[in-house]
Amino acid sequence: MRIMAFDYGVKRIGVAVTDPLQLIATALTTVHPEDIWTFLGDYLQQEAVETFVVGQPLQLDGTASESAPHVIGFVRKLKKTFPTIAVVEVDERFTSKMAASVIAQSGKGKKKRQEKGLVDTVSATIILQSYLETKSFF
Repeated sequence: MRIMAFDYGVKRIGVAVTDPLQLIATALTTVHPEDIWTFLGDYLQQEAVETFVVGQPLQLDGTASESAPHVIGFVRKLKKTFPTIAVVEVDERFTSKMAASVIAQSGKGKKKRQEKGLVDTVSATIILQSYLETKSFF
């Protein structure tokens, strides 16, 4: 069974998944928030997902950011729509900056590095990778 992670944004949701053995996090796609439910329905018909990991948008001081209400609504609908799949929320502070850094180090051209969708999928991958690392300690 796979684990799927989301970097939720009001314009785009970055999506990443693990391999079936839950060892490697891989960027999957970027989906518009209106299309995420159709996307998930289709994906879950093809692949088994055990856990959804959602990045929690927090300020530096640990308080909720202005996008937090959107994420709370997304998490609530995930739990209601897919009640058999666990939902875990993780701190996503710095993931966008880390994603931009990873993309820059990858040698991609400036135009590619500025693609917001790429940053979102890499952010989702970083969220998932950090979840996998903390999970391996327990």
